[in-house]
Amino acid sequence: MHAPDDDAWLLEHSRVLGDRVRAVRRDRKISQEQLHLRAGVSRDVLQKIESGRQNPTFYTLLRIARVLDISLADLIR
Repeated sequence: MHAPDDDAWLLEHSRVLGDRVRAVRRDRKISQEQLHLRAGVSRDVLQKIESGRQNPTFYTLLRIARVLDISLADLIR
């Protein structure tokens, strides 16, 4: 498989992930404040993840998924 010449596809996937985190959080009726505190991530990092401007670590995604009571696979699908 040939790699793309630019990273636009990465930015699109970051936006999709951020949208998914936000949608699940809202569906669970959890505020950003509650999520960032329970997951042990800064509010700034969570806001950047939800806006697609942050490349979260694996551990951060695991923490978020655990608080949202969703599997990591379902969160990043």
